[in-house]
Amino acid sequence: MTARDEELALINRVLEIYDQKFIASHLNSVLPNNRCRETINRWVNGKADPSLTYAEFRALEQLLPQPPKNHPSYDFDFIDLFAGIGGLRRGFEEIGGRCVFTSEWNEPAVRTYKANYYSDPGFHKFNDDIRKITRSDREDVSEDQAYALIDADVPDHDVLLAGFPCQPFSIAGVSKKNALGRAHGFECKTQGTLFFDVARIIAAKRPAAFLLENVKNLKSHDKGRTFKVIVETLDELGYWVADVDETGADDPKVIDGQHFVPQHRERIVLVGFRKDLGVHEGFTLRDIAKLLPARKPKLRDIFEDKVDDKYILTPKLWEYLFNYSIKHKAKGNGFGYGLVSGDDIARTLSARYYKDGSEILIDRGFDPKKDVNHPTNMKHRPRRLTPRECARLMGYDHSGESTFRIPVSDTQAYKQFGNSVVVPVFSAVAKLMKSRIVDGKKKATIVRRAAA
Repeated sequence: MTARDEELALINRVLEIYDQKFIASHLNSVLPNNRCRETINRWVNGKADPSLTYAEFRALEQLLPQPPKNHPSYDFDFIDLFAGIGGLRRGFEEIGGRCVFTSEWNEPAVRTYKANYYSDPGFHKFNDDIRKITRSDREDVSEDQAYALIDADVPDHDVLLAGFPCQPFSIAGVSKKNALGRAHGFECKTQGTLFFDVARIIAAKRPAAFLLENVKNLKSHDKGRTFKVIVETLDELGYWVADVDETGADDPKVIDGQHFVPQHRERIVLVGFRKDLGVHEGFTLRDIAKLLPARKPKLRDIFEDKVDDKYILTPKLWEYLFNYSIKHKAKGNGFGYGLVSGDDIARTLSARYYKDGSEILIDRGFDPKKDVNHPTNMKHRPRRLTPRECARLMGYDHSGESTFRIPVSDTQAYKQFGNSVVVPVFSAVAKLMKSRIVDGKKKATIVRRAAA
């Protein structure tokens, strides 16, 4: 590869994350050369050679994520489905895992993902629509063909991670004729949902373990039928699910992020191990209590020292939210904004936070004894969290850190963090799983060799 080819390859990799304007500005900050958006376009379109200096080349390299400290020595391999911005991935990298496959369809989320996670070109594959891998939307592909194609397309792995969407199952319309002869019963029960795709990959690749994440309401969704079918499917595939029979308010499968970050965010966590490997005995998510931080987090810990005025609510929006809350409280409803201070636990950050920020508004001195339009109250209107504060609230950054790269607009960043998971929760789950993953990997290798 020539120097020009290396430069173009690097520029194209960086363009998967950042736009031309940002790259030009970044290069100018290193060496003022009057680079602009058009300069980058001309390079990419072959109308001019990049001719980067060594300093510029290194500066572009630094925009890409670096390999983890343990590279290239990894303890196990995993895949990341419905990956979002990699909230599940982080915990499993921290315990020595290597991601070998990522599937995420949302392009802005992929940009953030690629900005923050190293992907070994010799081992890692990217995919967008998971159905391209599972062929679940292809009526012309038989069940046997689909499994053979999945096995070829998805790298071997020891752990499967997935935060699949919650959808109802319905077997109406699946004829008896179509069901006959199918190797897996779940093919009928779950068809048409994205869990179907996860199950197909588990069936084809037989990882030693999996971690599935979903909203708390998965347990009660469609009157409990959705959760029942999921558990039955995993059992059919030969997997033991941790704490599967636990119910009620003390269910250890439901973990609240507020134990790790200053945000009330409950998620259901399904951890499973292959039954035939015998590594699951004694595992329970109750043990996550042993990994809680010694100091309970405070909201003030995530605040930035300086916040742009653009994050302060406009007078019109603040007045609207204030009056809207009063109106619904009078009707006995719970709708309204969430005004919080530095010692509080925030409500759940949602993907719609970019619209008005109402669920988490940072108090800047509002006096409830005075009218909302009082000059003092208007001067101290609340503000939204900044994207960087959202990164800290979700555990992507620690207090005072700004290491997680956010290469997208504020609107996209709010959507991405609102759709994500609380990272420290799943880092703790990964730590609980590690010894069993490593043991399961060894035993799965023995099983494969014996079967060969």
